[in-house]
Amino acid sequence: MKICIIGAGYVGLVSAACFSEFGWMVTCVDKDPERLTELNAGRSPIYEPGLDDLMQRNMRAGRLVFTSEAGPAVSEADVVFLAVGTPMRRGDGYADLSYVFEAVADIAPHLKGFTVITTKSTVPVSTSREIEKRLKDIRPDADVAICSNPEFLREGSAIQDFTHPDRVLVGTDSAKARDVMERLYKPLALRGSPVMFVARESAELAKYAANAFLAMKISFINEIADLCEEVGADVQEVASAIGKDRRIGDKFLHPGPGYGGSCFPKDVSALIRTARENKAPVSLIEQVERVNHERKIAMAGRIEAACGGALRGKTVAILGVTFKPNTDDMRDAPSLVIVPMLQERGATVRAFDPQGRKHAEPMMPGVVWAENALAALDGADVMVVVTEWNEFRALDLKKARQRMVGGAIVDLRNIFQPSAAIDAGFTYDGVGRGSIG
Repeated sequence: MKICIIGAGYVGLVSAACFSEFGWMVTCVDKDPERLTELNAGRSPIYEPGLDDLMQRNMRAGRLVFTSEAGPAVSEADVVFLAVGTPMRRGDGYADLSYVFEAVADIAPHLKGFTVITTKSTVPVSTSREIEKRLKDIRPDADVAICSNPEFLREGSAIQDFTHPDRVLVGTDSAKARDVMERLYKPLALRGSPVMFVARESAELAKYAANAFLAMKISFINEIADLCEEVGADVQEVASAIGKDRRIGDKFLHPGPGYGGSCFPKDVSALIRTARENKAPVSLIEQVERVNHERKIAMAGRIEAACGGALRGKTVAILGVTFKPNTDDMRDAPSLVIVPMLQERGATVRAFDPQGRKHAEPMMPGVVWAENALAALDGADVMVVVTEWNEFRALDLKKARQRMVGGAIVDLRNIFQPSAAIDAGFTYDGVGRGSIG
């Protein structure tokens, strides 16, 4: 089977590498010359554990090719995936589909024979039908079927998620397209992964609904964490107790500074706008968006309180700036709200992130970057854990205390044991645990 993927961003690149690992011939098309140079050298432009090795192995086998020319790949493809960006549109928060429609116009002249065109990008409901309409206008003779095949990948574990999914979701109303997609995903079906076929609108909406629900779980446990601090409960114990209920589950019940990343903020916003346009407002999800925005602002206040109520002249050490560990993604990271607020209130910010500096440094002017976690703590009044990288869990807290001027830890991810922090001479402030020491 021959596959063409338009867009070598996060979704497109991971999908291309994994499909080629299944044995399919994959051509990934991208217009960015710098990105293509990196890709053709076997280097991923994004940080994702295991991706470089997967790419290189399949490039050597001749199953994975990167190019700027869509024509030859599209004309030979059984399936063309649209995996271009759908960022939040300025002004109204809706998904910007200009890249999707540009890709449709680019591939239209090259279509030959029956071709399945499938959206991998997260797109609003009815986008598949709009693509179908546009293609008919450009190429009324084209023999195509338009499908929706949303991805459910977690950054940092995307390869595992792709190769061992909870489900594969395909939206189509074409029997011919269903046959092609069944063949495409047969390697996963043979492993027992369910491949679900639904209506196109159902597939498109399911992606938004899934992300909105997970965002809601995060906001829910964050509000419970605040309540825990007031009544003397430990949110870790509460989350563990309710997570054991199979109706609830323990995933995404980890309190912190709010959600970020490439999916949740824009997908929640797009779902809200879609619902309003269709006169079926999702007030619960609207509240989730508001709570998450306020959450990030509140974290700056928590850090200020740990510094005695004033940040002017203080040095704050930030450990982790990416929105989650095992990625270099800075999109809507809580640090992008927290750090500027600390600086506005007069603090000097020192920071370290194992992978995030390259993208974060241009976005965070004035931050002093360190080469490791201990170096970031030099002369600091407070240590703030913003991203739960595993290497921070192993930090020698006694050595950390010796490097610092002050003795406060604000642990926004609850990675440290309060007793260990206190033994090392710190005052510890965890989320949903309160201040101790």
